[in-house]
Amino acid sequence: MIGALIGPLTSLVGSWMDQKAEQQRGKQTVARVKAESEAAVLVSAATSTADWEKLMAEGSKSSLKDEFFSVILAAPCILAFCGEWGRTIVAEGFVALEAMPEYYRYFLGCAIAASFSIRGATKFMSRPK
Repeated sequence: MIGALIGPLTSLVGSWMDQKAEQQRGKQTVARVKAESEAAVLVSAATSTADWEKLMAEGSKSSLKDEFFSVILAAPCILAFCGEWGRTIVAEGFVALEAMPEYYRYFLGCAIAASFSIRGATKFMSRPK
C-alpha cells in the first residue's frame, strides 16, 4: 500500500520541481532579454549622438557662423585695450545685454554653443547665479 502511494507522490514532487525549474529559467530568460534590450537602447543613443555630431561638423565646414561668433566674442577683448572710449563701449554693451530678456540671452548662448559644437552648454548656462 505504501508503495502505491510513493509512486504518485514521487511523480507529483518531481512535477512540482520541474515546474519550479522552468519558472526559474523563464525569469532568467526575461532578465537576459531585458538587459540585452537596454544595452541596445544605449548603443542606439550613443550612435545617434555620434551621427548628429558628425552631421553638424560636416555642415559647419562651409559655414561662416563660427567666424562671425569668434569676431563677436573677441570684440569686447579688443575694445578693452582701445582706451576709455573702447572700455565705455564694452561696459555699455554688457549693460544692454543684461537688460535683454532672459530667453534671448539663452537662445544666443545656444546659438554660440551650437556654432562651436559645445555639448552640454545648456547645463552651463542654466547654472545658479
